Amino acid sequence: MRVEPRSADYENAPSIDFPECTSIDSHTIQIVPRYCETDQAGVVHHTVYPVWFEMGRTELLRVNGLAYSQLEKAGVFFVVASLTAKYKKPCFYDENLDLTTVCSKITAARVEHTYTLKRAETGVILAEGSSILACVDRQGRPQRMPEFMYPEQ
Repeated sequence: MRVEPRSADYENAPSIDFPECTSIDSHTIQIVPRYCETDQAGVVHHTVYPVWFEMGRTELLRVNGLAYSQLEKAGVFFVVASLTAKYKKPCFYDENLDLTTVCSKITAARVEHTYTLKRAETGVILAEGSSILACVDRQGRPQRMPEFMYPEQ
């Protein structure tokens, strides 16, 4: 698998200032299911949850001062190696949800996350999940995790 930059701008990107390390291992975002994410009964379709999990990972990176686009410009790419979802109760159109994403483990070439989706008003758990992302280079070969991705000690 070869990962190509999205534009020629990546080729001549200026150096990027990354934080020394990550310091936040958990972050919660609010989600309100859109009509297009539901079936005719107003229930969120099972294929939407992985998209929401990615939103959670993206925002967890962002609160740590990082963005996927910056990582890609620096030649650091993450590919999903494993993804699980356990659906406990249905989510419905236009209800307020809280998705908590936790970075549970970082190794030399992988980062693991867990996800908990709750109904905002009641705290009832609707779904749980996990993912393992592999760190790869532009050619899709495994590479070491950048030092700034590790939490502060």
